[in-house]
Amino acid sequence: MQDGGIVLSMRNIGKEFPGVRALQNVDFTLRKGEIHALMGENGAGKSTLIKVLTGVYTLDTGYINIDGMSKAAKIRSPQEAQSLGISTVYQEVMLCPNLTVAENMFIGRGKYSFVNWGQMSRRAKKILDNLGIPAAPSQQLASCSLAVQQMVAIARAVDMECKILILDEPTSSLDEQEVAKLFSLMRELKSRGVGIVFVTHFLEQVYEVCDRITVLRNGELVGEYKVEDLPRVQLIAKMMGKELGGLSEIMAKKAETGEFAGVPVYEAAGLSSAAGTKPFDFSIKKGEVNGFTGLLGSGRSESVRAIFGADRMTGGRVSVNGKAARITKPIDAMKLGIGYLPEDRKRDGISADLSVRENIILALQVMKGFFRPFSRAKAKAFADEYIRLLGIKTASADTPIKSLSGGNQQKVILARWLLTHPEYLILDEPTRGIDIGTKVEIQKLVLKLASEGMAITFISSETEEMLRTCSRLIVMRDRRIVGELNGEDMTQDKIMRTIAGEAPDNA
Repeated sequence: MQDGGIVLSMRNIGKEFPGVRALQNVDFTLRKGEIHALMGENGAGKSTLIKVLTGVYTLDTGYINIDGMSKAAKIRSPQEAQSLGISTVYQEVMLCPNLTVAENMFIGRGKYSFVNWGQMSRRAKKILDNLGIPAAPSQQLASCSLAVQQMVAIARAVDMECKILILDEPTSSLDEQEVAKLFSLMRELKSRGVGIVFVTHFLEQVYEVCDRITVLRNGELVGEYKVEDLPRVQLIAKMMGKELGGLSEIMAKKAETGEFAGVPVYEAAGLSSAAGTKPFDFSIKKGEVNGFTGLLGSGRSESVRAIFGADRMTGGRVSVNGKAARITKPIDAMKLGIGYLPEDRKRDGISADLSVRENIILALQVMKGFFRPFSRAKAKAFADEYIRLLGIKTASADTPIKSLSGGNQQKVILARWLLTHPEYLILDEPTRGIDIGTKVEIQKLVLKLASEGMAITFISSETEEMLRTCSRLIVMRDRRIVGELNGEDMTQDKIMRTIAGEAPDNA
């Protein structure tokens, strides 16, 4: 670590929105050459604090001091934040998919009316090569995977001469190798004296790379701690405001599940899609929770998109409840009792400009037909029921969904599908980027729904979460199924060996 001088001091920060007090008297201190985790459940105020610091929101009370300046910093826009040496990478990739990688890396940073395209391309290539990012400067960003887009956003931020680097869930779309590269980069920046604010819901990552932790809860400061002084169980308790007993409950509930009898709710033979999934066989029965696992890009999401009809089916046969079925588009799957929560909630999940109520009833309204709209009273009753059932934190059902935290947006999408009462529910990364408490709630809900007879496919990048929740795992590599694990074979070691090509005993 460097000299430990304070590079950022935020004191008594307050911010209110209509009906919601997002921050109240929050303090945050960042030192030079420090990696500082900002922790809390969704809705705790982490993103609001970051947006106040970066000029996206104007603070209502309090002050900010940067690098010992003689007066408080006035940060009224992201450009002003950038000029003060603050670089940010948000949880959702906020770049321009229609521009090239190089253009995204340098957009808004030029001081002149002309652009030296050759110089920009050469500089971008050097940065990408140094960071090991598999993208070409001339490549359109939209053609890159979500993980590569995230790395480009990080490269853009890192290339700016920053004193403060804010990483808001930067690892949520990265595999283990890419996370390792990012951590190496973070440690290098730390050695140069850069202060890094790291927001993540992966507890292991906090304890691997961070020096200090600040915990927020319900918009208020719980405390600041050195990593070595705060055991994980205590961290979770401080984030939630209570002791965490949920994980043991989940394991107990999972232990109650047994063999699954009867005709499969859904069955496919030789299913393939235009997204490049290799032909695969798959089935799931009532009350079963199974999952697709594998490294990033292995074909997990493409497989479930093929099942739901979100990608065009190019081969294979499908049956639902023992009867041949034809699923060419999502509405076909919906009418057959299949629901699908997508991996990318921002792009494929929420309708940002609609209210919470409108987002909740959307799937059921599609099934009914837009020419037969629900009455406002009925729509409100539906929304209120699931807001209460899932504990969605919102000022009202009429609040725009874009103003909710990521975890609460995810709950709204989950509510949308539960309202259709599906027989088979596909959940692709339902807990990505949300707090530990909400993760536990969703895992418990999954097992509760399964105990009531619903078939569920659960996908998560966190192997431990898959092992806690699923009774059977389908292992993928290079968009093909390479193994299937259940019972005692469901261990992290067996999953890794199967991905690596060492066949499991029951494969």
